[in-house]
Amino acid sequence: MNTGILVFFALLGGLFLWGVTLYNRLVLLKNNSKKAWSNIDVLLKQRNEELPKLISVCKEHMKYEQETLQRVIAARTKVDMAIKSQDIAALGAAEAQMQLGLGHLFAVAEDYPELKASEAFLQLQARISMLEDSIADRREFYNDSAAINNTRIEQFPDIIIARMFSFKSFKLMRFSAAEKQDVNVAAHFNGLAP
Repeated sequence: MNTGILVFFALLGGLFLWGVTLYNRLVLLKNNSKKAWSNIDVLLKQRNEELPKLISVCKEHMKYEQETLQRVIAARTKVDMAIKSQDIAALGAAEAQMQLGLGHLFAVAEDYPELKASEAFLQLQARISMLEDSIADRREFYNDSAAINNTRIEQFPDIIIARMFSFKSFKLMRFSAAEKQDVNVAAHFNGLAP
């Protein structure tokens, strides 16, 4: 065989292997972002399972705070709908409402000594606080994974493979203005937060 033909096939084979390597890296980044989203999804569902218990305990003691309880229930419904539709923008807005609702609920709970003394309330408050911290950590990890994926599919030469195989960017979970404000943790969580 001619040396030129061998060189041509060697270059063609090298180019093919290079393309496969790029493709596999993009698949890995896409799957990391999906896994990070799934981790958030699990925590949000766990928190949504705890909220009815918290509301039930609060209803026993907070007869005059129905508006506060309804705010948390409405936010829970919006979070659940955003999870089911996988609408990250709607989830960000619903999470902001949830944070405000829970913050207000825990602040108002300070006015109800029987509620503050309830072991069930204290356990649920601690559990929800722990889930909130975990959600924040996972959201940061998701945003990092999504940002790396989004950067890679826009960079040369990865953009060639990304467009050929229709790799899509992931939306980042944005922080609302309410979430960026300073929070008096001691007031909201009665000293339970670290």
